[in-house]
Amino acid sequence: MEPKQHARKLENYRRKIGFAQAFGNVSNKIWAFIDEIYEVNIMYDLEQQMTLHLYNTGDNKEFILTLVYASCDATKRIELWDSLYAFARDMDRPWLVGGDFNVIWDEEEKFGGLPVHMNKVLDFRHCVNNCNLFDLGFKGSIYTWWNGRGEEDCIFKQLDRILANAQFQQMFTGLEVNHLSKTGSGTLPDDVDHPGLCNPNQESFKFLNFWTKNETFRSTIAENWKTDSLANPFTLFNSKLKKVKKALSIWSKAIFGNIFQKIASLEEVVLVHEAQFELNPSFQNRERLMKVQAEFIKYLMLEEEFWKQKSGMSWFKDGDRNTNFFHAQVMGRRKRLELKRIQSSEGNWIEDSTTMAEEAVKFFTDQFHENNVPDNFVILDHVQRMVNNDQNDMLLRQPNKDEVKEAVFGLNGDSAGGPDGFTGCFF
Repeated sequence: MEPKQHARKLENYRRKIGFAQAFGNVSNKIWAFIDEIYEVNIMYDLEQQMTLHLYNTGDNKEFILTLVYASCDATKRIELWDSLYAFARDMDRPWLVGGDFNVIWDEEEKFGGLPVHMNKVLDFRHCVNNCNLFDLGFKGSIYTWWNGRGEEDCIFKQLDRILANAQFQQMFTGLEVNHLSKTGSGTLPDDVDHPGLCNPNQESFKFLNFWTKNETFRSTIAENWKTDSLANPFTLFNSKLKKVKKALSIWSKAIFGNIFQKIASLEEVVLVHEAQFELNPSFQNRERLMKVQAEFIKYLMLEEEFWKQKSGMSWFKDGDRNTNFFHAQVMGRRKRLELKRIQSSEGNWIEDSTTMAEEAVKFFTDQFHENNVPDNFVILDHVQRMVNNDQNDMLLRQPNKDEVKEAVFGLNGDSAGGPDGFTGCFF
């Protein structure tokens, strides 16, 4: 494309989407549309990447943005990795790197096609790790690229991702990456949202009841429950739970992964196979469609189990699948339990979350603290005795195994009785 044509095309896109500034790299494969609040300086303009320095004139924040469109040739991609290495060596500012890297991170990010060449994958991993970049994660489908074909030639991959260094994540908390829907073959776009909120806290461990239905669940528990320690039984039991908790977290990631991302991805795969079967209703196409549909249904059932447990509705028994209903119950309960404001001991209303937390700590500290400890209990002599000696002995007696089992098996299977996250179903 001639420079003038290139400039006109950029200007047309800029006007269409409403951004004040438009930039294109030398290969005409990377375009950037930047809001007018940023002062932009092009630092590098290479065939596979374009790096910009952005300065926000409103809040005086600055960061580095590297947009990537990697070559399909693995040898040429080495040039891209080298340029990122060199840039990261002296990087002391917030840095965001994103785009099409034309390589997957591991085998789970590919569906169909030939086996994965791990050398290409390891080169990419080495680059990301040495540049001190971290994947920001995403919502939506795992796959960002489809070759547009069906049957045995159908291939899905995750080639696009958004990475950032620690400084960028500290400056822009609450980032959210969304994989938008594809239109035809090719890669899907990434959308990065920054609502200005704090990063959500890392989810604490929660035992998911559907884990028990997997055939390797019991062996995983048995393997990690063993110990050679001779500590106090309660200390030993607590240490076993901690060991099992860590093992289950790793096991769940390997066996189930992220069920919501898996559903989004499988839904796309099913749609492709359905379209192929409609065009050519052969036995092979029907077999492939039924296979991916079965996998899709399996994860839909896991999603239903998740929301059923999350909603905490022990009265609800097996009925029609409706995860939206479960989700609404969870959100409604959170909304009811959310504190908007509290009243201090002085009678003033507090709305700031930090001040509310401090006031709550102060309240309960006062509740459980006694300045004058009583030493005269003569008043107890005037309390009528309601329990005889036989009843008292029965109350003091250690429970037997059958009584303990009855109490444990009577726990709510969908609810965790303590902060360790293990539900009654686990015990």
